[in-house]
Amino acid sequence: MRVGFGFDAHELVGGKRLILGGVQIEFEKGLRGHSDGDVVLHALSDALLGSCAGGDIGMYFRDDDGKIEGIDSRRILEFALQKAHESGLKIHNIDLVLVADRPKLSGLYDAIRRSMSECCGVGERAVSVKAKTTEGTMVGKDAIACFAIALMDEL
Repeated sequence: MRVGFGFDAHELVGGKRLILGGVQIEFEKGLRGHSDGDVVLHALSDALLGSCAGGDIGMYFRDDDGKIEGIDSRRILEFALQKAHESGLKIHNIDLVLVADRPKLSGLYDAIRRSMSECCGVGERAVSVKAKTTEGTMVGKDAIACFAIALMDEL
């Protein structure tokens, strides 16, 4: 078994769609990013790459590459899943912690869990999603962060 850890955070800004775990969320702001800004998929992709000592997503998806501007972060996750698979690993389970003061995310756990299950090819019981607020002490009201851990089995 191997474990990988990932983290990502992006600022909330106007004029963007809010996408978390591949799920579009109704909110007046979205996440700034070179891609669609999906912090859940970015953190999980880094966790998957970490499990196979594959670096981080910035090594493969540079924020100065105009060809990938606005990329759907599911493509980044697919790449990380492929790298893990090529290293002889498959997902045992993943644990995701979203950090946001707004919007409130607790009502979205099931939708994000279903999306992650489908994207990763694992059962919903293999995906844990939870959210925490910081009461303005860490991320504040203008950003969303995600921590991800992936426990991996050898093929």
